[in-house]
Amino acid sequence: MEENMNTPSQENNNKPNENLIEHVENNESKFSPFSETRIDLSLVNLKVSNARKEISNYLIGQHEMVDLLLIGLFSGGHILLEGVPGVAKTLTAKVLAKMLSVDFSRIQFTPDMMPSDIIGTSVFNMKTSEFSFKKGPIFTNIVLIDEINRAPAKTQAALFEVMEERQITYDGITHKLGFPFLVIATQNPIEQEGTYRLPEAQLDRFLFKINLDYPSLEEEQEILNRYKTGQKIDFDKVLAIFSGNDLKEIEETISKVRIDDSIIKYIAEITHSTRNHGKLYLGASPRASLSMLKASKTMAAIRGRDFVIPEDVQFVAFHVLNHRIILSPEAEMEGLNEQLMIEEIIKSVEIPR
Repeated sequence: MEENMNTPSQENNNKPNENLIEHVENNESKFSPFSETRIDLSLVNLKVSNARKEISNYLIGQHEMVDLLLIGLFSGGHILLEGVPGVAKTLTAKVLAKMLSVDFSRIQFTPDMMPSDIIGTSVFNMKTSEFSFKKGPIFTNIVLIDEINRAPAKTQAALFEVMEERQITYDGITHKLGFPFLVIATQNPIEQEGTYRLPEAQLDRFLFKINLDYPSLEEEQEILNRYKTGQKIDFDKVLAIFSGNDLKEIEETISKVRIDDSIIKYIAEITHSTRNHGKLYLGASPRASLSMLKASKTMAAIRGRDFVIPEDVQFVAFHVLNHRIILSPEAEMEGLNEQLMIEEIIKSVEIPR
């Protein structure tokens, strides 16, 4: 797999977010009449700082991706990592999982995998002469699904209920999953032979799709220097930064982050614009708006604010929308892609003042 590789540069994916951070301070006062936060964000700031420091011991660069992973973790949103082989998709997911002092399982998807291999199955008990449900590896807190597009459609479909409702219904009996529950899935955009494309209904259940690119020359040199002695990554040495109670407290704190009505309208207009664009065959659903709302509040808290500004929305918009829209055949023939279309839509929507 990809565990001994390191993270890439994300220069292509940063385009929708260029020049956003330097404008944040200038716009903060427009959306809050208070100079100081009214919500205690000390736990959020402390844990984010410790998490960034710990991840940097294993990953080179990728600061934006780390923030997106933390947003997904704090928002309870599932994450899809997409990139060519060897760009540390699995490594990234495993390091994040190890930073949580909760249960973790890893599932390698293969073409012969059945739904029962994930959710569990009924086992006959010879002593009681009854069937009992044996839980599968999905019954945990953090699930790493390697190469999610390798499994057949019926196996992918087994994830639908568990990803959305945090529960599994088997033989008419509902089995609840504990808190937290997060799916981190990886997939390879090339080598499509023997793979099964994820349906739009399942893609919509991921908060973000993070596209991973190759590292820059300087980052690759740093990777080689770090591992030139043949040193291997020891995941047992990854420090546990978050407990289940920490995540619950952070989630409750983020829920109190204020968002102005003008920002609500801004989010709705961005999503609505995807449904009326002539070059898009399929626009984003209301779930995309809810995802942007939740993610932008988390982004504000990570940046140390208890209120949302437009730059928070713009930061997360591309990663929320890029897997929820489908280009028209004409747009594809023109050489357009999701990134260009989302950039165009964001620029066309008036920013709240």
